[in-house]
Amino acid sequence: MRLILGLGNPGEEYRDTRHNVGFRVVEELARRWETPIDRLDCNSLTGRALLEEAGEGGVLLARPQTYMNRSGYAARCFAERYGIDPAAVLVVYDEVNLPLGKIRLRRSGSPAGHRGLESVIENLRTAEVPRLRLGVAAGEGRPTGEELVEFVLSPFAAEEREAVEEMVRRAADACEAWVREGIEAAMQGFNG
Repeated sequence: MRLILGLGNPGEEYRDTRHNVGFRVVEELARRWETPIDRLDCNSLTGRALLEEAGEGGVLLARPQTYMNRSGYAARCFAERYGIDPAAVLVVYDEVNLPLGKIRLRRSGSPAGHRGLESVIENLRTAEVPRLRLGVAAGEGRPTGEELVEFVLSPFAAEEREAVEEMVRRAADACEAWVREGIEAAMQGFNG
């Protein structure tokens, strides 16, 4: 089984924020694969897509309901409950260090200050976790401290929404490539 873990915050007040683009990618995959995300498992809303190219266990789509900074608890629960290797987990999340609309796949690495990914790495006890970073930066300069919190918890501006929708579609395409062809091929196809 593989796991695509979209990071975000639960609740309507966070639905359209920059921090929730990981949730939106999982929702797009659920729409494409006609897989409802309506089961509560490991404190996450989940759905399982039985895709031929994913093998016998299929792909588990999950949106943790623990808030961003505790996303790792869900990752660990899924890994333990279903015997999922960390290399078979794709974490999808917002990245303020990438320009709006850009996506980047990585096989592993540091969390680079992202608290949700930090929680996942800590709970899985390895940095060897594939991840798909979704650019949410706007304009020049990266906000810091309280400004950063306000920024990622703010909704996208009207003029950004078209770029965000395109990014969510491309990110879902990248997730599908990861399922079909693995991380290396997905990186070659989408990191450009």
